[in-house]
Amino acid sequence: MTKHGAGVLYVVATPIGNLEDLSPRAQRVMAAVQLIAAEDTRHTRALLAHFGLRTPLLALHDHNEAECTPRVLARLLAGESVALVSDAGTPLISDPGFNLVRAARTTGVTVSPIPGPSALIAALSVSGLPTERFVFEGFLPTRSAARRARLTELAAEARTLVFYEAVHRVQESLADMAQTLGAERAAVIARELTKVHETVSSGTLSELATRLAADAAAPKGEAVVLVAGAVQAQSRGADIEAQRVLRILLAELPVKQAAELAARIGGGRKNRLYATALEIAGRK
Repeated sequence: MTKHGAGVLYVVATPIGNLEDLSPRAQRVMAAVQLIAAEDTRHTRALLAHFGLRTPLLALHDHNEAECTPRVLARLLAGESVALVSDAGTPLISDPGFNLVRAARTTGVTVSPIPGPSALIAALSVSGLPTERFVFEGFLPTRSAARRARLTELAAEARTLVFYEAVHRVQESLADMAQTLGAERAAVIARELTKVHETVSSGTLSELATRLAADAAAPKGEAVVLVAGAVQAQSRGADIEAQRVLRILLAELPVKQAAELAARIGGGRKNRLYATALEIAGRK
């Protein structure tokens, strides 16, 4: 239930590079609130100055969020409105703010999104990899052994995998991905999105690792790494869907025709579906 008399916590997306991506609504909200809780006040102060805004700032980051949350919450409950911003993109997506948002919602404070830029969505939209279903893993562990262990757990994942990675770890992370996920797995690296040196490179994991190692002039910004889902897992999913369709068709069609049509609709293997159809028909 919304807390009567409380202010509103606005979760405001800010540019990931190009300042023109800050929406007019985001500008209006940041001008109207009594406080902006920012991951880095120096970064946000420069953004505000560009748009002629003078709203007071409070630092809220990974190292002080637990301490700052009660203070911000008290101001919200007293009727003030607050904008939560990160250095770039949408807050809480591998950025601080979760504790504050959860506390606000728990106490009945309205939390309202001001949508906008997100490196995750921007990279997906231009990757050329399947986007209907994806898994966002954020930053992988910094140590290679832990990173490989996590990647091994994801090796059979059929959905497109999306990671954030720091510039000084991209090359070794790609090498670990090639080792654990498969050197020939299709992948994309998106860097400096919306900026002057924007690059979106595609290839296999091994090709991208080699290309990055040889390119000393590669953009130095944080990267979004996207990796195609596991083909075997995708095939298993397709077989399951095709078998579901097969059972429906068998109620109306002969075995051979039902198997052929199920393979075309669901994407499964025709020979396997024909054998399955014979088993189903034999049990009737």
